[in-house]
Amino acid sequence: MAAPLPDAAPSNWVDRHAPRRLQPWLKLGRFDRPTGIWLLMLPGWQGIALATAQAGHWPDPWLLMKFLIGAALMRAAGCAYNDIVDRDIDAKVARTAGRPIPSGQISVRQAWSFVAACGLVSLAILLTLPPLAVALGVGSLALVAAYPFMKRITWWPQAWLGLTFNWGALMGYAAVTGALGWPAALLYVSGVFWTLGYDTIYAIQDLEDDALAGVKSSALRLGVAAPKAVLGFYVASFALALAAGWIAGLGPLALPPLALFGMHLSRQAARLDVADPALALSLFKSNSLAGLLLFLALVAGVWQGPLGL
Repeated sequence: MAAPLPDAAPSNWVDRHAPRRLQPWLKLGRFDRPTGIWLLMLPGWQGIALATAQAGHWPDPWLLMKFLIGAALMRAAGCAYNDIVDRDIDAKVARTAGRPIPSGQISVRQAWSFVAACGLVSLAILLTLPPLAVALGVGSLALVAAYPFMKRITWWPQAWLGLTFNWGALMGYAAVTGALGWPAALLYVSGVFWTLGYDTIYAIQDLEDDALAGVKSSALRLGVAAPKAVLGFYVASFALALAAGWIAGLGPLALPPLALFGMHLSRQAARLDVADPALALSLFKSNSLAGLLLFLALVAGVWQGPLGL
C-alpha cells in the first residue's frame, strides 16, 4: 500500500479504509484530500444562498446536494486532467512525485478514461438545472482546460484558479433565479480574491521546488511580501461579499457570521509565514470553515429585521 501523499492527512479515509486497488483512483481524484471539494462546492452553495435569501426563502436541500456531487466529480476530473498535463513537472516536485500518474500507478490513458467518466456523470447532473446554469457550466470548461498551463505563462495562476473555482457562484445564483445580477457578480469577484489569497498560501509549500522546476506562482512572485498581499486579497474579498449582501438587500442576521468570515481571513494573513510550509498547509485547509461561514451569513440574510445590510 502506498504511503499517504504529503498534503493528505496521515489518517485520511482513503489510505485507512479504501480497498488497495481503488486507492490510486481515489487519490487521482483527490478524494484523500477533501478540502478541494469544499472549496469548489462552497461558491456554488453561496450563490444559491444569496439568490434564495434575496427572494425571501431558504436554499433547496436537493439543489445543494446536486452542487455537492457535481463539485466532487468535477474536482476529481479537473485534478486528473491537471495531473495528466503536469505529469513531468509533478515528477520533479517532492510533494507531487508520489501522485498516481508520475509514480506510474495509473497510465495517462487510464487517467483520461477517469476524466471522461467523471465528466459524463457531472453532465447528467448539470442538465437538470435551468438553461442559463447549464450554459455557464459548459462555459466553465474553457477555464478548467486552460488552468494547468497558467503556471507556465504567468506569475498569477492562482488568479486563474480563482476565476475557475468560483464560477459555481454564478451557476448557483442562476440555478435559483434563471438570471444573473450585480449581487452574483460581486460574490463571484469576492470569491476570486478569496481563492487568490488561499491558493497563494497553498503555493508556499512548493517555493523551492517550483523555482527548480521553472514554474510560476503568486507565492514565488510575492516572496516575503506574501502575507501582506494575502491580507490585501482577503480585505477585497470581504468588502465585495459585504457589497453583494447589501445590494441583495439581505437582513441583519447576515452580519455576525460575515464578521466571523472576515476575522477568519485576517487571522490567516496574520499567522502566515513563508518559511513555514506546514503552517501554510494548515491555514489553507482552514478555508473550508471560512467559506462555510460566508455561506451561513448568506443563508441567515433571509431574515428581514428592522435593519438591513
